[in-house]
Amino acid sequence: MSPTRETSLTHEICIDSVEGAIAAEKAGAGRVELCAALFDGGLTPTLGTVRAALAAVASIRVHVIIRPRGGDFIFDEHEIAAMEHDVRLVREAGAHGVVIGALTPAGEIDRPVTERLMDAAGDLSVTFHRAFDMAADPFAALDTLIDLGVHRVLTSGQDTSALEGAPLIAELVRRAGDRIVIMPGGGITDRNVARVVAETGAREIHFAALAPEDSPAVHRNPYPFMGGELRRPEYERLVTSGAGIGAVIRAAG
Repeated sequence: MSPTRETSLTHEICIDSVEGAIAAEKAGAGRVELCAALFDGGLTPTLGTVRAALAAVASIRVHVIIRPRGGDFIFDEHEIAAMEHDVRLVREAGAHGVVIGALTPAGEIDRPVTERLMDAAGDLSVTFHRAFDMAADPFAALDTLIDLGVHRVLTSGQDTSALEGAPLIAELVRRAGDRIVIMPGGGITDRNVARVVAETGAREIHFAALAPEDSPAVHRNPYPFMGGELRRPEYERLVTSGAGIGAVIRAAG
C-alpha cells in the first residue's frame, strides 16, 4: 500500500540564475535552491548572484547550495574553510537557508564538518543535499542527520531517479516522521511527479525545469570552445522555464 499523501506540497526548484528565481516565484513554487554549474550537480553561486536573486523576488524562499567543487563529497581543510566562509556570507546576504553535504571516505556523514557548517548557518534552514545518496548506510545517515538537527534531506533514494528510488524514499519518510523532512529529487518531471509523491508520501519535492534557449549572440565563432571535450553547444543556454515548473506543479496535484 502506498503511503498516505499530504494535501499540501512544497515545490523547490533547482535554479542557476536570477531569472530562474523570478520564474519560480511567478509559477507558484515555494522555494528555490540557487546554484551555479548545474552540469556538475550544483556548486556555490557567486555572492553577487545570491544578492541579486534575493533582491529580485519578494515571496519565494531562497536556499543556497554550498559546494566548492564537483566530484565526491570528501573535503580537505581548505575546502571546509571555504564552505564555512561561504555559509556565513550567504547568511549575511539574507538567504533563507543553505544546502550542504559532506561524507567520510567510509561513506558516513562527516559529523564534524556538518557541525561546523551548521554553526556557521546559525538560524538558517539547513538541507543536506544528495551527498546522502552516496552514504553507505542510508538509515544510519538519516539518524545522524536527525541527531545533528538538519531540517531536510534531498535524496533520489540512492538510485538513478526519485521514481526508481521511491521504495527507499518511502521507508525514509516513514522512519523520519516529523523529525526531519525527506525531499525527493532527481529526474522528477510532469510525467512522473504524481507517482513519486503517491509512492513516497513526501510533503516536499525538488526538481529543475530547464529548457534550451538560443544565445542572443549575432556574431558567432564556431571554432573555439570554452570547456573540455564533453561540452554543450557554445551558443545555447539552459534556462529555467516557468511553463515547465507550472506543468510539474499541476501534475503533482
